[in-house]
Amino acid sequence: MDLMLIMVGLYIVIVIIVIVILNLLQNKRNKKYKTILDKLEVEKNVIDSTPISSEISKIKTFLKNDKLDANLSNWEDRFKDIRSNQIPKITDMILEADYSLKQQDYKSTVFKIAKLEMEIYKVRTNTEILLDEIKEITSSEERNRAIIIKFKTLYRELYDKFDKNKVEYGEVANSIMLQFENISKRFEAFEITMENNEYTEVTKIIKSIDEMLKHMQIVIEEVPSIVLMATNIIPKKIEEITTTYKEMVDEGYPLDYLNVDYNVEEANKKLSDIMDRTKVLNLEDNLFELKVLLDYFDSLFNDFEKEKADRKIYDELDEAFTNKKTKITDLVNDIFSQMDDIKNVYNLSNNDVELLNEVKNELNSLNDDYNILKDHTGNNTFAYSKLIKEIEGLSLRLNNIEERLDNSLDALGSMKEDELRARQQLEEIRSILKDSKSKMREYNFPVIPQYYYTQLSEASSAIKDIVDELEKKPITISVLNTRVDTARDLVLKLYGATKELLKTAMFAEMAIVYGNRYRVVEDTNKNLTYSEILFYKGEYQKSLEMTINCLNKIEPGIYNKLLKFYE
Repeated sequence: MDLMLIMVGLYIVIVIIVIVILNLLQNKRNKKYKTILDKLEVEKNVIDSTPISSEISKIKTFLKNDKLDANLSNWEDRFKDIRSNQIPKITDMILEADYSLKQQDYKSTVFKIAKLEMEIYKVRTNTEILLDEIKEITSSEERNRAIIIKFKTLYRELYDKFDKNKVEYGEVANSIMLQFENISKRFEAFEITMENNEYTEVTKIIKSIDEMLKHMQIVIEEVPSIVLMATNIIPKKIEEITTTYKEMVDEGYPLDYLNVDYNVEEANKKLSDIMDRTKVLNLEDNLFELKVLLDYFDSLFNDFEKEKADRKIYDELDEAFTNKKTKITDLVNDIFSQMDDIKNVYNLSNNDVELLNEVKNELNSLNDDYNILKDHTGNNTFAYSKLIKEIEGLSLRLNNIEERLDNSLDALGSMKEDELRARQQLEEIRSILKDSKSKMREYNFPVIPQYYYTQLSEASSAIKDIVDELEKKPITISVLNTRVDTARDLVLKLYGATKELLKTAMFAEMAIVYGNRYRVVEDTNKNLTYSEILFYKGEYQKSLEMTINCLNKIEPGIYNKLLKFYE
């Protein structure tokens, strides 16, 4: 029984708690929606208090015109609709939502609040638009005059800048003055319109003044640069280009591909067109077009300089090509002029002869192509940049011909060029031998050492071996080269020995002469006398060493001192 009473009591407590919680939640929800409705009612009151009526009253005090009367009638009708229909509708919607809330019909309340918010937004927008349209008239005078004051300030600044630098505007100055007068007339039109209360026209005038001043800012800023470039900088460029072009054409430069005359004529037309447009203050793209022209003429100068540089490169390539071609042509002609002898001397096979014929034919074809290139060069048909490519192509072909010729001659084993080279080296070796003999005659040797005669004999014999080898038929090139190398080494050895012998003998004699001042010393006199004996016997190195050793005891460092005297 007690347990039953406890369970009933517990149930009653739970029910009471649930009821309390539900009441609290309901009150919270009611309070939430009530707050929303209160805010929406405040928004409605704000809309209702919009000062449209006072603004309309201001307009009625103005000196009206027909257009303003029409607008006023429209505004009054719209205001009446807002005040009489739209706002009362909002009031009814608020009452309906409030009623649903009191009935605790929350679904209906939420739906009506949503519709109410949308209606308030629509009416508020209509009200704001209407107020803005009316204020466009009621506040236009103050606002427009503030704008005009700024415009007049800008006008004076632009005019002052123009007036101070009027000379920079050249022929365009008169057009600019007329435009300033037009802007001034627009200011006068503004005053007249304001006096007549034609507020709907004022906006158009202000807009036109704004556009004219913006355009005038561009004019004042850009015209000096346009005039300077169109009447001074570019014409001077054209004159310089024309002069340089004529000079280079007279000097034989092929410049037809640049179309300078046509482009200069077109540039002059463009300059004239730009100035015509500038005089009527039409500046669209003028600066851009002038910069394009300036860049073009600058690029022409670069083309001229490149052509000069290319001509120098071409001349160098042509000279190198001609020299090499002449050398190879002479070599081939020399080979074929002696072909019968070469066949006998060098035992050429038919295959070897065929290889040489192919080289000759290719060389003749190369000569024909080169003559065509020279014709093009002479009639100034192509730019040197193209001629460079052509001469480079011919040079490559010539290198291939030279390589084939060298390979052909190398394959033969015995080349005429080797023989010619041997003959040239023979002359060089003879010249060195002649120089050696000439140097020996420059100094009166008391005795020439025997070893020198031996070296002279060996060198002369080696030269004779070269001559004998060259007179043989057929010539063995490997033997000939060995003879040449041997003779060259012996002659160079003789030449070195000649210089060393001259130096030693002259140095020894100078040392003895220098030491004569110390002959009062008995040992020195004895040693110097023995040095003289060695000198006259041809033992110059021993004589020099004895003299230096003797004098060094009296005058330390005498060797370096005598060496400086000798040098």
